[in-house]
Amino acid sequence: GIFLPFLEDESVELVGVEAGGHGINSGKHAARFSGGTVGIAQGYKTYFFQDDEGQMQHTHSIAAGLDYIGVSPILSHLHDKKRIRFTYSTDEEVISATKLLIRTEGIIPALESAHAFASVIEEARDIPDGAQVLINLSGRGDKDIFNIAEAIGDHKWQEFLEKKARKS
Repeated sequence: GIFLPFLEDESVELVGVEAGGHGINSGKHAARFSGGTVGIAQGYKTYFFQDDEGQMQHTHSIAAGLDYIGVSPILSHLHDKKRIRFTYSTDEEVISATKLLIRTEGIIPALESAHAFASVIEEARDIPDGAQVLINLSGRGDKDIFNIAEAIGDHKWQEFLEKKARKS
């Protein structure tokens, strides 16, 4: 993925952003590095949300692609080696970042990618002047358009989308 060209360059900080859902303490999130434990499921070993007996637990994220109990074994390895720092963004932060991108750039990001934007916005004051930041905008928001319209509470946009969908 996006990290590969930078793995050997220790001067580049790699940051992964997980799904903070309704908050880490809510029990409704998918931030595996903030509460998951190492286990084996579906044929691979990684961090999972599981109970003491290894039974998988429920997750939550506004982004369907992040609403999963496990994380890539490659990312787990890089996390354990301290090569990638993981943080999380909540659903609320993701919607706020999505609204900002739509308003300022005309880009509707996939909700998965919007987690990265939300994290950069949150950490912006700590980023040194002149630093370069690369965000992986890997998905289009058209697949999430109805969820985004509902989440931001724009009823006129929602009605417009529903009307267009009925005509298709």
